[in-house]
Amino acid sequence: MSNPIYLFSISSHPNVVSVNSLQIKFLKPQIDFSKYDYLIVTSKQTSKALKQYKKSEYIDKKALCVSVASAQSYEELGTEVLDIGGGYGDNLVDKIKSYPKETKWLYLRAKVVASDFVSLCQKDGFNVDEVVVYESECSQEILDVKVEDEATLIFTSPSSLNCFLKNSSLKESHTVIVIGKTTAKALPQDIEYTISKETTIESCIQLTL
Repeated sequence: MSNPIYLFSISSHPNVVSVNSLQIKFLKPQIDFSKYDYLIVTSKQTSKALKQYKKSEYIDKKALCVSVASAQSYEELGTEVLDIGGGYGDNLVDKIKSYPKETKWLYLRAKVVASDFVSLCQKDGFNVDEVVVYESECSQEILDVKVEDEATLIFTSPSSLNCFLKNSSLKESHTVIVIGKTTAKALPQDIEYTISKETTIESCIQLTL
């Protein structure tokens, strides 16, 4: 019998043991979408948060999305994607800087984020505002999880990794797969890992085959 594969994510996959790692709380701050030329979307949760607003308020706003997955979630709202980054927040800097400094951007973000791309753009005089539309906390499921010694562990965000490490530890016998460089940076320094070729869960799971 093959060793189990655990996926730590807010998304699930039928071929692995899916552990819902985060509880999401959506916020609804007042936003004047008309002030902005484009939106910045870095997760599926952002699109879910937008559903709290009248579609007419944001339907004409194209979004710069961090990945294919976040772009797909935004398009499912009936909106249009401006461009897609390479899966990491830091990669959005060059995208934003390719537009005039007068362009007004709104980054719809989580309370805690891993990238400081906004401050990098602001320091160079680009007009990027931020608003927190959701926050997350560790789920009881990930805090209580027990994984086998020879298991493969897939982490899809720094948050899911940090939540796992609150009550569990990574062992030498574990095979660790992370969805990207940002998540890899959150790993303890002595842990060996593999990064998926693309920032998708499917790409992570392909590494287990």
